[in-house]
Amino acid sequence: MSQGKAGGLAVRDARRPAARPGAERLPGEGPWRLLTVSPALLIFALFTVLPIVTLVLMAVHHVTWVEGASVWTFVGLDNFRALAGDNLFRAGILNTLIFALTAVGAQMVLGFVLALLVSDIKLGKTLYRTIFLLPILVPGIVIGAIWKLMYNFDFGIINQTLGTIGIPPQNWLGEPMLALASIIVVDIWHWTPFCFLLLLAGLQSLPQDIFEAARVDGATPWQRLWHVTLPLMLPTIAVTFVFRAIIAFKVFDEIFLLTGGGPGTATEVLSFTIYRRFFTEDRVGYGSAMSLVTFLGVALIIIVAMNLSRRRGASL
Repeated sequence: MSQGKAGGLAVRDARRPAARPGAERLPGEGPWRLLTVSPALLIFALFTVLPIVTLVLMAVHHVTWVEGASVWTFVGLDNFRALAGDNLFRAGILNTLIFALTAVGAQMVLGFVLALLVSDIKLGKTLYRTIFLLPILVPGIVIGAIWKLMYNFDFGIINQTLGTIGIPPQNWLGEPMLALASIIVVDIWHWTPFCFLLLLAGLQSLPQDIFEAARVDGATPWQRLWHVTLPLMLPTIAVTFVFRAIIAFKVFDEIFLLTGGGPGTATEVLSFTIYRRFFTEDRVGYGSAMSLVTFLGVALIIIVAMNLSRRRGASL
């Protein structure tokens, strides 16, 4: 049997569900389960479904304020039609996609590499974990202050370091070609530990007998990684990607603290555009329509990503 086939059989055997003795349902178990989860469902409806319904209603209205009271005027789909001609919204979509795909992709790769390295370390594993997790523990406002000082044109440590090797200082946050890339670097530094933590937990939960079988079959470390580790890690990778993608599409604090969406529209992202419409321009109905379109778009991307990962896992 070839090494690739052996690895595939090992993975399929590991995924085969075990029979559960006594899995038959007891009398009255169904209503009791519904009763036990009803408080959680009520809280979910109160804090999730109700705001979404309110958002949908606001999106089809023009909301104004008269003597401290809101006045709702039904406008139908006018707010959604206006989105097509909003240049700031289009710039936000493009920048958000670039930001999310680049930042999350780099974080997944770096987090997986770090998880592989730490999982093989025998001495000082706790110390390495602590060091790698430090960035995610820093509050967002502190991260903004630190990196704004580091990116400073005159006395920032990055330009000072480049000057020692003859590279002229760069306007990292004020140059349109560099601003978004600079924000992406900050996000990678901040959120790579999140990916590292989830992927390390996934690696440590893998059944070791499969790897022993692959070693006995003569599989090289690269073959074990490609044919055994990655297929078994696909569910963890998919969940980590979804979590990080959701957070990446909601990025706000780094943009607000470092660039304010500038220069021009170079770092304008959807969450910051929605913030402008809601709180700066007081266009509540239009901002609600923008929020709803963003919500549906992100949900669609996540559903597609999960389906692709599920099909990929079933084909292995």
